[in-house]
Parts: sequence; structure tokens; C-alpha cells
Amino acid sequence: MIPLLPFPSPREVIIFALVLSRVAGIFSAIPVFGGKTVSMQIKMIIVTMITLVCFPTLSVTLSQVPTDVFTLALLLMREVMVGVTLGFVTRIIFSAVEFSGQIIGMQMGFTMSSIIDPSQGNQIQIMSVMQTLLATLLFLSMNIHHLFIRTIVDSFRIVPLGGWHLNGEIISFLIKSTADIMILGIRLAAPVMVALLLTSITLGIMARAFPQMNVFMVSMPLNIGIGFIVLGMTLTIFFHVLEVSFGSIKGQIETLFRLMAKGG
Repeated sequence: MIPLLPFPSPREVIIFALVLSRVAGIFSAIPVFGGKTVSMQIKMIIVTMITLVCFPTLSVTLSQVPTDVFTLALLLMREVMVGVTLGFVTRIIFSAVEFSGQIIGMQMGFTMSSIIDPSQGNQIQIMSVMQTLLATLLFLSMNIHHLFIRTIVDSFRIVPLGGWHLNGEIISFLIKSTADIMILGIRLAAPVMVALLLTSITLGIMARAFPQMNVFMVSMPLNIGIGFIVLGMTLTIFFHVLEVSFGSIKGQIETLFRLMAKGG
């Protein structure tokens, strides 16, 4: 008799749901796929297809099948948290990119031109949107999303189903990584910050030397022009800093795996 479903038993259905939850957690934390620019239908299709591809190759077992809805929901939440924790390292980098864009936009005078970001659903600087798009292109060109697909397979070998635990070392690692948002954001915005600071100093000196000059009318287009020129000239530095940051994701994921295995 040919079964109607590709699962031999309800136990396999539960295991598949747990695997699906972990995959969904990882992709919900990745900014490229977790934003609102990707529709929910597309996200569900991507997550389901990746789970169907990876599930036959995974040697996952469940020591005890949950007998009630509450226990099953708790297990599903644990698997989602495994994915969210692993994808958090990428979210940090994109948050730093948005932070640098806000600094640059504020200094260039784009504070009043905030728009609604469709990927986050809130107001954000135009420069943050532009730099986030550049970071997304670099993210995809470096095949970092392929790294997370391999991470999905490796996670079940290191962290078994229902084995997620949040210990002090993981919390310390995440807090330390979050603190890097400001450092990385300032590094990305440093060339424009320095150039516009020198411009402001020069305009201040000129305002003292020529009181009749309308510094406000001169500074606005000058700051915008110098800002875009410096951005264009230092674009390779911007990509280099992001390339180094994206290259460190693999090491951070391995550190998280070690801490999770230790905590489990």
C-alpha cells in the first residue's frame, strides 16, 4: 500500500515540523530574507523547499515525542530560537550599516527627508537605505546565504532537537557582538564624517572672515556634494570593511555552536 503522505508516521511529521521551525528561525533573522520586502508567501515557499531538500540528509531523532500541544509548542519555540540565535550575527552587521547611513545622512542634511523603509516598516534615512542595498548585494555576491544553508545542516549535528539552552556565555557573546554595532558603524561612516567635519570647520572660519556670507545657504549643497564625492571615492573601503565583517560570520557561528553544545 502506497502511503498518501511522504512521512511514515506522525512522529516523522513532528520531527519535520521541528526542522521547519529551525530553518524558519534562521531565515527570519537574516535581513535579506527576513525583511518585509520579501512577501510572506515567498518566505514560506523558500523555507519549505529548503527543509524538504535538507530533511532527507539529516539524521535527526527525537528522544521523546510530545504528548500535548503545550510541550510541542515549547519545542517549536526552542527550534525557532536556535535559528534566530544563529542568524543574529548577520543582523548585527546590517544594523551597523543602517547606523552608519543615519550618521552620514544626518551630517549631509538628509534628516528631514526620512522615508518609510519597506523592509522594516519604519522611518529611516535615505543613506541607510542606499548603504543597506549595497551591503545586500555584497552579502549575496559573497554567497553568505549559502553559508547559512550549510549551517542548517551542521546545527542538527551539534544541537539536537530540543537541545537549545541559553546560558551565560551565549548571552555574553551576544551582548559583546551587539556592542560592535557602534564600532562597525563608525568605521563605515568615518571617511564622510571626517570630510564633513573639516568642511564645517572651514565654513566656520569663512563665516568669521566674511560675516556677510550666508553660510547656511552655502553649507547645505556643499555638504551634500562633498558627502557624495567622498562616498564615491571611498566605496572600495566601504566594501572592504563589510567583506571583512561578512568573512568573520563563519567564525562567529562556530563560536555559537561551541557555546550551544557546551550549554546543552
